[in-house]
Amino acid sequence: MSDDREILELLKKLLLKPEKKVEGRVGLEVESIGPESPHGVYVFDHSSGKWILRQIEGDYFKPWEDGLYVIYFDNTKCPACRGYDAYWYPFVKLFGSAFKNSHYVVILCDWFTRECDSSIARGSFEHYDIHASPTTLLLYVENNGVKASRRLEGSKRIDELVNEVSNFIKSVKGSQVSGSG
Repeated sequence: MSDDREILELLKKLLLKPEKKVEGRVGLEVESIGPESPHGVYVFDHSSGKWILRQIEGDYFKPWEDGLYVIYFDNTKCPACRGYDAYWYPFVKLFGSAFKNSHYVVILCDWFTRECDSSIARGSFEHYDIHASPTTLLLYVENNGVKASRRLEGSKRIDELVNEVSNFIKSVKGSQVSGSG
């Protein structure tokens, strides 16, 4: 009986232990992003397989070159986001490089614009009008402008992410062909 009580006390301590936040600095490289991560804009580096904290301050996330942007708006206090992480991160690592000129971004706050230590993350939630989490935003940028976008609200499995991104690219490419006729 006392063993059960000791185990319960240990579990209670572990569960109630506050997450230790990592100090945020631009250039920080991490294997994964979670509740202890600094708020800001992270970009996946295909060559190292790591996430790099690219920006903490600024107005809002702006694509830096032409191509496909797959942006995950993540809230650390969102239980659905923690579930989505189990699909998002493997998707990026396994399938990310399969899409030509693709960029993977995580925009992280604690709770949307109300609890956010990063001006650029807060501004990105506002600019892209994100009010549900998790939300994945697909952007296709051409000639430094957003040519097409699609919002995916809620958790998506890996196969659903692959299909959504593939269909988005096909729709963008299809509009290029029909528009050039």
